[in-house]
Order: sequence, then C-alpha cells, then structure tokens
Amino acid sequence: MSDHDPQLDSAAGVRARIDTSKPHSARFWNYFVGGKDNYEKDRELGDQIKEIFPGLVDVARTSRLFLGRAVRHLAGEQGIRQFLDIGTGLPTADNTHQVAQRVAPDSRIVYVDNDPLVLAHARALLTSTPEGETAYIDADLYDPDTILREASKTLDLSRPVALIILNTLGHVAEHSRARDLVTRLMAALPSGSYLVISDSTATSDGMIAASNEYNRSGAIPYYVRSVEEIAAFFDGLDLVEPGVEQVTRWRPETPDADAVKVDAYGAVGRKP
Repeated sequence: MSDHDPQLDSAAGVRARIDTSKPHSARFWNYFVGGKDNYEKDRELGDQIKEIFPGLVDVARTSRLFLGRAVRHLAGEQGIRQFLDIGTGLPTADNTHQVAQRVAPDSRIVYVDNDPLVLAHARALLTSTPEGETAYIDADLYDPDTILREASKTLDLSRPVALIILNTLGHVAEHSRARDLVTRLMAALPSGSYLVISDSTATSDGMIAASNEYNRSGAIPYYVRSVEEIAAFFDGLDLVEPGVEQVTRWRPETPDADAVKVDAYGAVGRKP
C-alpha cells in the first residue's frame, strides 16, 4: 500500500483551489462518462457540446476502454509491472491500478495530476493490492523533472515503465512543446519501457466545432490535433500492432467493438 500522504489531509486547502465558476476538463470528462464529480458549469458546457457534437460522448467512453485494453496488454502480454499515469483525471471504474493489478497484483502505479478536485478524490486512487503499490503526485505535466523525481520514490526507473498520457496533451498549445515533454519523460525511462497516448483528433467538422466551443467556455483550452501529429509522439519507438488507430480499433476485444467511429486516436509504442 502507499505511504500516508499528508497533503491529502489538507481538505480545506484543496477545496480552496477548486474553481466552480468555470468548466474544467477533468470534471467535464467525468460528466461525459456518467460520473457525479462535476459541477453546474461542467454540465452546462457538456450539454451545449452534446448538441453540437454528440459524438464526443463516444470519444470519452471509448477512450476509457482503450486505456483498459492497453494496460491489460502491457501487464499481461508484455509483463510490465510499473505504470506512470499522467493526467489521471477523476477516479471512475477500472482505473489504471485496478486493471493492472487484476492481471498482476504486484504492479506499482503512480498517478499524476494537478487538478484540486482530482487531488480531493485521490484516496480512491491509492487503494492497492498488498503485493503492489499506488501513489499520487500533485504535479504539472510541464514539470517532468519533478514528476520523475517523485515517481522514483515508488517506481524503479531502471526497470521498464509504461508512461500513460491520455486526453491530456491537447492542453499543450504548441505541438513541438508537447513532443518535447513526451521526449523528456521517455528519455528518463529504460529500454523496454512503453508509451501509451490517446487524444481527441481534428478528424471531423463536429469535433473541431466542439473543441472551439469548449475553448470559448473559459476552461483551460484543449487543442485537437491531426492523426499525423499524434503519430509523431511515437517517433523513435516501435509501435505495437495495429499502430496509431482510432481508439475503438486498437485491439478490440469483441467483434463489433470497432464499429463506432470516433475522433480519437491512440497507440502504444515500445522504447528499443
């Protein structure tokens, strides 16, 4: 189990950081996957965007399912026992540690997010099997050195790690900067480590319109990218079949699971 974290006890301090006057991506996404950890502004924006582009609900749901399949593949077929999940979001069903430890109870998972509402719910992410361990870091994607330093208290960074960044890199406006952040994080991980990324993509007029509406809302902007830009995050890595694909089409587990077309692409790549 994770060591006791005193920062999780400062509930008043955490609550003071939560701004309910504007929507927030973690709460907005939570609303779309049927969660209850959201506020009126998040629901209002969610309902507006559902009118513009109902398909975003499918993106939220199927991206979560992609996470489960990727983690099961890594923990099961590839024998990965360490996971660094950046941009965790709010706890829902089948979080990374639950999926990984179901396959391999000795898996160790570190979650990273800087949203105060996620922090307030972090205890739900700190459950673990007796054989494994989970930890939570209150840190920013833009500070990879801090992430790696703190993660090393739970993970052995000399052994392979799966770096997971789902629906988060779109918050980085410049693609070159987003690539640099991914490169810096992967550079600190050894050969045999994996990168898992999925993000919403500018692959339909509806998704582009939904993104523009979201960015007008006062929330931290989210920029949808081309499939080619998603693929560029994996430069220098060996892509796991089927490569960069719609999240519904990445190793579907039922015959009709890939029938839904979504504006979200993901991949898993191995560091040689």
